[in-house]
Amino acid sequence: MTIRFNVNGKAVDVKAEADTPLLWVIRDEIGLTGTKFGCGMALCGACTVHLDGVPVRSCQTPLSAAEGKNVSTIEAMASTDLGKKVQAAWVALDVPQCGYCQSGQIMSAVALLTAKPKPTDADIDSAMSGNICRCGTYPRIRAAIQMAAGTKGA
Repeated sequence: MTIRFNVNGKAVDVKAEADTPLLWVIRDEIGLTGTKFGCGMALCGACTVHLDGVPVRSCQTPLSAAEGKNVSTIEAMASTDLGKKVQAAWVALDVPQCGYCQSGQIMSAVALLTAKPKPTDADIDSAMSGNICRCGTYPRIRAAIQMAAGTKGA
């Protein structure tokens, strides 16, 4: 089966089974490896991408869900103003330690700031609750989101 959708603004046609996880298509077929495999059960958030602007766990999202839609991955964030702000805040506050979860963390943070440009701590906690960081950098993640939102300085 051929499924057509857009990835980071470019149309792609993928020949795969409709129930193939979107993560495998993004990484193995399209070659964008910034989106990570974590738990495979949509619990850790490492595989987060945007599907028509909504954060989804690509390890459990079937390819068929992307048909005719727009998928954005971490690779696209450097080309958006908000993505640049979030990534700059991440760097300024030394958020990553091992870095494995960070693409998913950033994708969730960008989705949050798109929906709520000035989030409260409760908004941040709620939006980021599905993203696990083994290194425990949660206070820095929150501070980076606040910095990107312009609600708190470094």
